[in-house]
Amino acid sequence: MTAEQILLIGGLWLDAPVWADVVAELERDGRRAVPVSLPGQGDGNTSATLDDQVGAVLAAIDAAPGRPVVVGHSAACGLAWLAADARPGRVGKVVLIGGFPVADGGTYADFFEVTNGVMPFPGWAPFEGADAADLDEQARQKLAAGAIPVPEGVARGVVRLTDERRYDVPVVLVCPEFTPAEAREWIAEGELPELARAKHLDLVDIDSGHWPMITRPAELARILAAV
Repeated sequence: MTAEQILLIGGLWLDAPVWADVVAELERDGRRAVPVSLPGQGDGNTSATLDDQVGAVLAAIDAAPGRPVVVGHSAACGLAWLAADARPGRVGKVVLIGGFPVADGGTYADFFEVTNGVMPFPGWAPFEGADAADLDEQARQKLAAGAIPVPEGVARGVVRLTDERRYDVPVVLVCPEFTPAEAREWIAEGELPELARAKHLDLVDIDSGHWPMITRPAELARILAAV
């Protein structure tokens, strides 16, 4: 039986090629992985909205054979969860890397200052510590130089979840700069209500910072192949 397709969604400021090393590793393992190109993240469309990005992910799901695994990184964990809400019968599994679903009515990713209609990469100061500990200076410079300002309509988009069948979709939370124990504690304390209601939740540790597709692509690919 052919393995299900793996759809890869990058977080803020990233475009689809950020997954190149992970895709290569997965293909060596006989897996079919497809990075999803998001409106406003690589195409110059600064007027893109959260709905536009959801539409791109849903189009990739609809075009995939079988029931694909949808992988979201960082803020795009919310995007992957929106896809599960919109296509609960078509998504085979959701994998969340270093991020969490936003609850209904929440703002998608309004984390940093918006200037002239976009939210630029804020520099490394907000990510000092565990987030960026495994990025050397060259990797930091490359990531920052390629960072794509996020359209305001994406960052400040309001999340709307409507189908409780999303809780039936199996979820794997990959824990990079935090531990599975910390994530379980946050769930128990009520900080992650969407994950608290997920009926099938597995937590997987990875020894990396916030961008394991850059710093630990082989290990991340092994995790994705296993799920």
